[in-house]
Amino acid sequence: MGQTIVTDGPVFPNLCVYLIDQNSERQNYLEHVIGFVEGDLRVVSELSEIEPPSQDEGTVCVALFLGIDMALDQQLEITRNLQEKFPGMPVFQLYDELSGLPEKLEGCDNLIGSIRIPSVYDDLMALIHKAQVYQELKTSDVQTTRPVELFRSLSGSSRATRRVNKMIEQVADSEATVLILGESGTGKEVVARKLHFHSVRRGKPFVPVNCGAIPADLLESELFGHEKGAFTGAISARQGRFEMAENGTLFLDEIGDMSMPMQVKLLRVLQERTFERVGSSKTMACNVRIIAATHRNLEEAIKNGDFREDLFYRLNVFPIEMPPLRDRVEDIPVLVNDLIHRIENEKRGSVRLTPAAIAALSHYRWPGNVRELANLIERLAILHPYGVVDVSDLPDKFRPLGDLHEMTQLPQVTIEGEEPGTTVNAPRLPNDGLDLKAHLNSLEQSLIQQALDESDGIVAHAAKRLHMRRTTLVEKLRKYGLQRQTESPGI
Repeated sequence: MGQTIVTDGPVFPNLCVYLIDQNSERQNYLEHVIGFVEGDLRVVSELSEIEPPSQDEGTVCVALFLGIDMALDQQLEITRNLQEKFPGMPVFQLYDELSGLPEKLEGCDNLIGSIRIPSVYDDLMALIHKAQVYQELKTSDVQTTRPVELFRSLSGSSRATRRVNKMIEQVADSEATVLILGESGTGKEVVARKLHFHSVRRGKPFVPVNCGAIPADLLESELFGHEKGAFTGAISARQGRFEMAENGTLFLDEIGDMSMPMQVKLLRVLQERTFERVGSSKTMACNVRIIAATHRNLEEAIKNGDFREDLFYRLNVFPIEMPPLRDRVEDIPVLVNDLIHRIENEKRGSVRLTPAAIAALSHYRWPGNVRELANLIERLAILHPYGVVDVSDLPDKFRPLGDLHEMTQLPQVTIEGEEPGTTVNAPRLPNDGLDLKAHLNSLEQSLIQQALDESDGIVAHAAKRLHMRRTTLVEKLRKYGLQRQTESPGI
């Protein structure tokens, strides 16, 4: 039995689309499709006829479609003028089999795509959704309704994430030296910044230094500073990172890559809280909290003679181990959401992922951890601006290729309480099994986020789509740390 799609109302309520195209066949086609989702197609002949409806009408103008027969210079003029008159309204170019792909209009940021007429229904609906996302991001109040999570890598509700956040709460307001351990890309600097942010030193400098990125012969000068003439090229005195971080926090990243001679000098600073600039005999006192991090196994390095044991115990007063992303895949929906919000906040576009795409990401091993996930989301926002990304749109390595063929033959299950014949695909159990609780949490978060996106962040509407009480959905939003729009009383 195939999958049955059941809708409980218009997909795009209160939709209004403008069209400049005098071809009656294309007009009728678009009017039929837009009307199917209870939208309104308004055919105009020039820009002056475009007047967004008043708020009393309750409709939302989301796009302007430019016809096939229009000259390129005319399209360019209309698109640029529209950008000045209605900066939140995107433009799409129409084309057909005979005309071929239209030439892109240079310098028109509001031109965000083109579509073939006639087209597949799903493609046209994806385009409308893309227009809505674009318009939403251009409105003045979007930033107030979708705040960006400051410490993105620590978002989520997995047991591992909760444990890390609990440890941060316990040690943040102390003066204890913290050693953050974990693979590259897990967010060690994010933890360091959060420790600083929640400490009494919050208003003072946070100074990071990557010990592995600075040559060993320059690291001493970088940390402790130098006097004029201390070495060739030292044409003036210079502060080191310890001085820059006075009364604040010094974050020593990749401490495991530090040379043995520098380890001795750092140990002395930690013990005596004093140092000298290179080329100076003047001892300087320092008041700095030290947070260190490494992806290396320091205990193994001690056995191999590459790291001092006494320095290790000085640094390892309060260790925090960051879990790899593959061990907290249930956090991926929240992380994706936060990363998209960051892109939107920086006005670098947007993108949406279907629940199936997020589920596919949950099966990937993530050797690059959160950094790799952030890289992927930014790439998808460039490749599919304001679009909706499905499994087939993901780069090959993120797709469970062995399962894609099977997805067309998945067993069907009936949804209790729905109309007879309403079915959904039942996922197959991977050969190596899965963490059922983590998988179900990930799926639940994905569906909740999709419902919120499709309901413009209005919790009451999202709860209706999910067939649950509004109060239940609010509790789940708190549980998963998902963002929601502030609602007026009575909504």
